[in-house]
Amino acid sequence: MSEDREQGQDGAREGARPSSAAARRERRASARSQSGSGPAGTTESKGRPTPSRDGRQGRVSLFRKIGRFLREVVAELRKVIWPTRKALMTYTLVVLVFVSIMVAFVAGVDVLFAKGVGWLFGTG
Repeated sequence: MSEDREQGQDGAREGARPSSAAARRERRASARSQSGSGPAGTTESKGRPTPSRDGRQGRVSLFRKIGRFLREVVAELRKVIWPTRKALMTYTLVVLVFVSIMVAFVAGVDVLFAKGVGWLFGTG
């Protein structure tokens, strides 16, 4: 296909996605003007206002709050990518080795400081 044909086809497809930001802005503006919606603050075409805008937020019972919380917890847990058994064993081993090394390091520094303080004050 030649470049002239490609450009001709791109221009011929009206539903094609605009290739530049300016073209996208122009397309959105024309879509807004065709929809006939009023200014951003009006609710004429949107129907009745939402309860939060209306100011009528009812009290939610404690049991509903707990139920919603538990549903959201379950929903979030479904999004978690759980490690495989092999990965879990590897991570556990890495953590145990690192903690062991850090315990040995802190114990060594503690012994050195104890000997240093003993030498400084003449008790060791």
